[in-house]
Amino acid sequence: MTTLNSPRQRLVAPPDYIEPEPVERAVESTKSQSPSLVMLVLIATVGILAYAWFLLNPASRGDWLPYSMVILAESILIAQALLSMWTILSGSQDPRDFAFHNARAVLFHDAEPVGRGSMRVYDRRRMYLDGERVSVDVFITTYGEPLEVIRETVTAALAIRGSHVTWVLDDGRSDEVRDLAESLGARYVRRLTSGGAKAGNINHALAISSGQFFAIFDADFVADPEFLVETVPFFANANVAFVQTPQTYGNLHNVISRGAGYMQSVFYRFIQPGRNRFNAAFCVGTNVIFRRTAIDDVGGLYTDSKSEDVWTSLMLHERGWNTVFIPMTLAVGHAPDTVEAYTKQQLRWATGGFEILFRHNPLARGRKLTLDQRLQYLVTASFYLTGICPLLLLLVPPLEIYFDLRPMNLSTTVFTWLLYYSGFYVMQIVLAFYTMGSFRWETLMLATASFPIYVAALVNVLVGKEQKWSATGDRTTVSSPFNFMIPQVLFFTFLALTSVVAIYRDLDNGFLTLATAWNVTNTVILGSFVIAAMGESRSAKVAARAARRVERADSAILSPKEVSA
Repeated sequence: MTTLNSPRQRLVAPPDYIEPEPVERAVESTKSQSPSLVMLVLIATVGILAYAWFLLNPASRGDWLPYSMVILAESILIAQALLSMWTILSGSQDPRDFAFHNARAVLFHDAEPVGRGSMRVYDRRRMYLDGERVSVDVFITTYGEPLEVIRETVTAALAIRGSHVTWVLDDGRSDEVRDLAESLGARYVRRLTSGGAKAGNINHALAISSGQFFAIFDADFVADPEFLVETVPFFANANVAFVQTPQTYGNLHNVISRGAGYMQSVFYRFIQPGRNRFNAAFCVGTNVIFRRTAIDDVGGLYTDSKSEDVWTSLMLHERGWNTVFIPMTLAVGHAPDTVEAYTKQQLRWATGGFEILFRHNPLARGRKLTLDQRLQYLVTASFYLTGICPLLLLLVPPLEIYFDLRPMNLSTTVFTWLLYYSGFYVMQIVLAFYTMGSFRWETLMLATASFPIYVAALVNVLVGKEQKWSATGDRTTVSSPFNFMIPQVLFFTFLALTSVVAIYRDLDNGFLTLATAWNVTNTVILGSFVIAAMGESRSAKVAARAARRVERADSAILSPKEVSA
C-alpha cells in the first residue's frame, strides 16, 4: 500500500517554521594539502615501518603464543595505517573542476523569489544542467525516530534551495509521521512490507517517483539550504553516479556520542577526499545525491546487505561509474549517543565490510575495478579487523602475569621497546592533534571496548547469520546499556583482578613490570567505558521516573467522568 498526501508544494513556509542557523560549509580539506601534514604523514610512515621491522626482527622474538598474537594484531594495524597514509597523501585534488564551476554559475535561470511580508518563501527556482531542466526528489527515510527529530529534518529538506519534491519514506508505518508530513507539505510513502530494509524502502520510492536525481537523508540529518546548489553541478559530468557529503554530528554531548563522532572525523576529512583521486569514494547512506539512471544501471540500491551504501558503491564502480566526495558540511545529524545505538550501528557497518571481504573479495579475478579501487575496497572491507586487534592485545599482559609468557625477548629493554612503539602510536596521536586539534580519549576508549561488536559481526558473516535491521536513531524501545556490553564487563572484571595480582607480585619483587603497567592501562580504559554506561543507565532511570511523574500528573487532572468516558 502506498499513501500519498496532496501533491501540492507549499511555497511559503509553515507559520511555525524557524529558519535553521547557517551551517559552516567551508571546504574542510585545506589541511590535506598542507606541507606540514605531508611531513607528519611521512614521519608517521617511517615510524610505522621502523616498528614493523622491530617486531619482525628475530632478535626481538619472545614466547611464541604472545608473540604471535602481537604480530597478528600489529600487522593488521600497520597495514591499515600504511594504506591510510597513502590515501591521505593522495587527497590534495579538488573535485570542483571547470565543469562544476561553470554548471554552478548557470544552475538557476529563473529570477530570485521575493518575500511575502515576514514569511520566508522557499526558493523553488528551477535548476538546469546543460540547458536542460533538472528534477530532484529528496527522500527522508524514517523508522521509529522521534517526531520532533523528523519534523526538524523534513522542515529543513523543504527549505533546500532549488526545485525539488520532498518525500517521507516511513518504514515505521506511523500515522503520526503521516500526519506530520502532510502538515508540513511533504509527500508520504508507506510500504506493506519492510523487505530490503532501508535500501528496499528507497527502491520502492524510486518506483513511484520520477526525479532525474534523488537525495537521501536519514531522519536525524538536517540538510543545509545549499545542499543541491553544492552537489547538483557535479552531474554536468554525465558519468558521475553520486555525490557524497560528510556525516557531521551536532549532538556530541556525552562520552559515547563524542567517541563515535570523533572516530568518523578523520575518515571524512582525509580518507574520503583521498579516494576521489582513485574514483573510489563510496556512499555512506545519507547526505548523498544519486543520478537515477546510474542506480537503474545496477538494478537499484543493493538490498542483500544491511550496509547497502558501500555495496551499492561497489556495484557502481564495477559498472564504470564515477563518484565524488566533497569535504563540505551540508547536513548535521545525530551521532549514536547510547551504548545500544552505537553497538547496533557498528555491528551493521562491520557486517557490511566483512560481507564484501568474504563474499565479494575486491582482489578476486573478474572484478571490474582498477588496481587502486581494488586496494581501497580491500581497506574498507578489512578495516573492522582492526577492531578485533584490541582483543588480542588485551590478552598479552595476562599471559605474562599468570604464565610468565612474554611477547618480546628478555634482552629487549623497556627503553628499546618504547622507542619503536612510540614511533608508531605516538605519531598517530600527533596526527590526531594536528588534524582534530586535540587527542580524544573517548575515541581510544571506544576503539578498545568495541572488540565484541566486531567479533560478533565477523562470526555472523562466517556462519551466514542474518542480522536484524535496526535504525541507529530508533528510540521506540530503550534498554539498559549493560544488555549490550556483557563481554566488556566480564573483560573489565578479569583485567581488574589481574591488575591486583600483578601489582601484588611487583610489590613482592620490588619493581614495576611493563606487563603490569600495560594491564592497568587497559583496565582503566575499559573501566571508563563501564563508568560511561553506568552514567547512561542512571540518566535513563531519572528520565523514566520523570516521565512517570508527568503521566501520573496528567491522569490526576482528568475528572472521574472524563476517565470513565
